[in-house]
Amino acid sequence: MKLFKAGAAAAVAVVLSLTATACGGGSGSAGDGGTAGGGKDKIVIGIKFDQPGLGLKTPDGKFTGFDVDVATYVAKELGYQPDQIEFKQAVSAERENLIANGDVKLVVATYTINDKRKAKVDFAGPYFLAHQDLLVRADDTSITKAEDLNKKKLCSVTGSTSAQNVKNKLAPDADLQQLGGYSECLTGLENGSIDALTTDNSILAGFAAQEKNKGKFKLVGLKMSDEPYGIGLKKGDKDLQTKVNAALKKMVEDGSWQKAVDANLGPAGYKAEPAPQITEGS
Repeated sequence: MKLFKAGAAAAVAVVLSLTATACGGGSGSAGDGGTAGGGKDKIVIGIKFDQPGLGLKTPDGKFTGFDVDVATYVAKELGYQPDQIEFKQAVSAERENLIANGDVKLVVATYTINDKRKAKVDFAGPYFLAHQDLLVRADDTSITKAEDLNKKKLCSVTGSTSAQNVKNKLAPDADLQQLGGYSECLTGLENGSIDALTTDNSILAGFAAQEKNKGKFKLVGLKMSDEPYGIGLKKGDKDLQTKVNAALKKMVEDGSWQKAVDANLGPAGYKAEPAPQITEGS
């Protein structure tokens, strides 16, 4: 009889233990942006992996770029050291899902703030103001405005709204070429099969600043759209939004923001506008 009671007690203990784990009492899950044990062991941040100067995963597994520097600074202000940050790839089409599903705590990935996205996620910032621009060969003087693209070959990535915007509104006779990636457009631009590449000027500057591309390309310097980049976070998390906004303000005030811009985008001759006023959460 005593043996039976002891066995039953052990079974109950196991069941209670499993129940507590299932309720989230154990190690942290992705639903909390990757923190573990209820403490600040790790933060998961979504970035781009394929945008030089902004968010790039190098062959040796390191991460570089302006967005990476911003994410690292903000994480530090939230209490995380660089070795406590896990960077997760955030392709454009998946950014809202990554946030909503709790796969990441923040998204810092050339993420333009707009009303459609704000219906699904909240933003902190903006922390950068980009504009749609054109990248051309360094010796090309024939393209100084969008209208000059008429009868010329304009490249962007498949599904890009940037290129379609130019063709629909500014240069209806442009020969629009949509390729699989920006690197393909750059190859075409270099060999002369493409006349111009369009997307955000920050992205263009990042590609032009790569060591292998230095001196080959230049930005035309147009401002065909406003693209305020924000840091995406779960809708309704006002406490996190406030803390991230405070971190962004501090980054500007202590000079770290300008230092990051100069280091990552300066080599392309890119002249960034001053840090924009923070509007989200106010």
